[in-house]
Amino acid sequence: MIVVRVELHSAVSGRVTELARAHICNVGGSTESRDYATRTLRGRNAATLDRNVVQRHGKVTGHPALREHVWNLVAKALAGMGYGAKAAPWRSAR
Repeated sequence: MIVVRVELHSAVSGRVTELARAHICNVGGSTESRDYATRTLRGRNAATLDRNVVQRHGKVTGHPALREHVWNLVAKALAGMGYGAKAAPWRSAR
């Protein structure tokens, strides 16, 4: 499982605050093309996020994990869950 955490590191106080968390879980495919279940958790701090309440969920199918950087997978996961200006369910053209 890939865990993506968004943290704010305050330049004023030095405090670190977790703002968001996503999970990307490999659920199948092959070495060439992998499928993932994705979810973001509800909350804006670590204590709330630790409750593991799913806010949104989705999937990425046919991701070429060996050919593309992990940031491409993160972008597909977020778009597939409706985040971003051009959000749409991800469909692999491969």
